[in-house]
Amino acid sequence: MLASAAVIFVVVYEDTGSQLQSQIDRDIVGDTSQLAQALRPAAGRSPAQIAAVATRYLRAQPYTASSTLLFVLLPGARTASNHLEVFGASHPEPGESPAQQAIENGAGRRLLVAHIGYWTTRIPDVGKMRVLERSLDLGGVRAVVGAGEPLATVAAAQHGVAGAFVLAGAVVLALALLASYVAGARVSAPLRRLSAVAARVDAGDLDPRMKVSGRRGDEVRVLADSFNHMLDRLAEAFASQREFVADAAHELRTPLTVIRGQLEVLATQQHPSQAEVRRVERLVQAEVSRISRLVDDLLVLTQAERTDFLQVESIAVRPFVAQLWDGLSLTADRRFELGAIPDGALEADPDRLAQALRNLARNAIEHTADATGLVRIDGERLAPDRLAFVVTDDGPGIPVSERHRIFERFHRIDSSRSRASGGAGLGLAIVRAIADAHGGQVRATNRRDTPGARIELIVPGFTPKTKPVIGSRGHSGPQTPM
Repeated sequence: MLASAAVIFVVVYEDTGSQLQSQIDRDIVGDTSQLAQALRPAAGRSPAQIAAVATRYLRAQPYTASSTLLFVLLPGARTASNHLEVFGASHPEPGESPAQQAIENGAGRRLLVAHIGYWTTRIPDVGKMRVLERSLDLGGVRAVVGAGEPLATVAAAQHGVAGAFVLAGAVVLALALLASYVAGARVSAPLRRLSAVAARVDAGDLDPRMKVSGRRGDEVRVLADSFNHMLDRLAEAFASQREFVADAAHELRTPLTVIRGQLEVLATQQHPSQAEVRRVERLVQAEVSRISRLVDDLLVLTQAERTDFLQVESIAVRPFVAQLWDGLSLTADRRFELGAIPDGALEADPDRLAQALRNLARNAIEHTADATGLVRIDGERLAPDRLAFVVTDDGPGIPVSERHRIFERFHRIDSSRSRASGGAGLGLAIVRAIADAHGGQVRATNRRDTPGARIELIVPGFTPKTKPVIGSRGHSGPQTPM
């Protein structure tokens, strides 16, 4: 605003002076024309006679501080003017020294030198004056007629403009500053609160949230909502991380406690038997294997968000699933069935996909009876390019309240199930991580007509080769317990 006001002030200030000076120029043009017209009847006379005519005319045009200076310069004759004192012929005024008067007289004598046209000069006791001089031929006598007006009115008008601008500008600037402060405070207040909340969050406190008036609908509210949503996500992430670390520590503590207890029992015996040593060895090896499996599962979950988690390639779905299911049938005494699998290619990571299907099969094995329990896999094509691997069993099924939670880390439906038989509760979490990494999803329901669970692993990137063959193939594995 200050820069704009300065530009406007300069334009108005200069334009005011220019307009007033133009008006003065027009006035002195008229005055010189009238003076020349009054002298024309004296054409052909002597310079002294012309000076007398000019003097009589100028006596009728007395000079005042606000009137026009008129003069006639004649060669060989005295200058005629309605204010002769400005031509350097005056005596010292009261309070002035002869030296000061001599300086003023010298400045006034510059008017005696002809300057044809417009020019500006400073005249003692008058100030700056705008002067116009014209050459006039009076029958062989070359006269110079001139008129001048003080520029005090121009200066006064410009000073008035400056004063008005200063006053009005000060008022406008004060109002602008007040309005800017109010507007800035209104905008910056929530930002300052946001900064305060961010400082508390940086100090480790995730509880504070941004509070914005419900009447606001601007970018600040959008920013506050986004910030609060970010804090909610951070709080959930930190809570999940703390829970994850606590669960992992708990899962690791159990086998370590068993190992330490067995070693302490063995250490209390001075001469333990060979059978006791072998027993402790088997228990320690079993617990170390459990720890190794747990660590491997934890590594899979921590790597799931890395860009190199998957090594995608084209998989022939039917032979891939058939080979995987044949291998799984050797690991447990269950009724393994291979249902209809669409024929085609799937763009996926074969190792991660096999790991997810094995985890689904192991989950079904854990919840079915020995020898008679059903573990089955089917394939369903979902438009346009998605393939669902459906693993079903005839176990007790999944309660509705648990269908989303079973994919959480360390979650078990049956809290009484031992870790030795039920695992650490990471298998289905790994399945979900693999599905998410492929851009797919996993969901759990129950079978429609008979008891049992149904879990679908949906993966995109399927290209069918032929229509799926309707039918199923039963396969019973050897009676080898898992």
